[in-house]
Amino acid sequence: MAGVLVVGLFIITFCLQAFEIPSSSMENTLLIGDHVFVDRVIEAPPSNWIRPVIPYRQVRQGDIVVFLSPAEPGLYVVKRVIGIPGDRIRLQDGQVFRNGQPLNEPYAIHNGSFNPYRDNFPTVAATESTGITPEWHITMPAHIEGEELVVPEGSYFAMGDNRDVSYDSRYWGFIPRENIIGRPMFIYWSFETPANQYMKREIGDRLAFIARVVLHFFDETRWGRMFKVVR
Repeated sequence: MAGVLVVGLFIITFCLQAFEIPSSSMENTLLIGDHVFVDRVIEAPPSNWIRPVIPYRQVRQGDIVVFLSPAEPGLYVVKRVIGIPGDRIRLQDGQVFRNGQPLNEPYAIHNGSFNPYRDNFPTVAATESTGITPEWHITMPAHIEGEELVVPEGSYFAMGDNRDVSYDSRYWGFIPRENIIGRPMFIYWSFETPANQYMKREIGDRLAFIARVVLHFFDETRWGRMFKVVR
């Protein structure tokens, strides 16, 4: 029994992390109110003491990753990796091209709007109203070759599946390797959650939502999403 508890504690402490989806940027792959378990080991920076026990692998194109935001310290973010080191990325009218080839992305959704900078990245120059961070505005030109953005060593380019509302690498730049926490494995619980719920900071709003969860746990839980593997 003690051995089981030790193993369980080890897994919870070092291998898994619970993460709640706060925004619509990854819809319809991940919805607001989805709760996922994140594998903190397989794509984490290598550690010699655990390597013989649990396998590692490099971050791959198409992986969904949880990471610390380069733009907002302490903020956990989830996006899909589009480019790994050496990849050349560009968008043309919302279509993503990697190394000159258009990507087939059945998971990506669009709302029909058009934004020159967002949809023709990085060909269209950013302006003050574009919404990019000052740091990215300064450093981005150094990574542009022709009409493509080249992903540097030790970094990744990521975007949300809900392309037209996602605040992602187009706006704040590359994800440093050391910022990656892990990869979402599966949804362990999903609850109907208002889009603005995670923007509310007042204690009264939070208590009201907790009360709603208690009262509507059974009828507002998305049972069909339970234990769905994240891909």
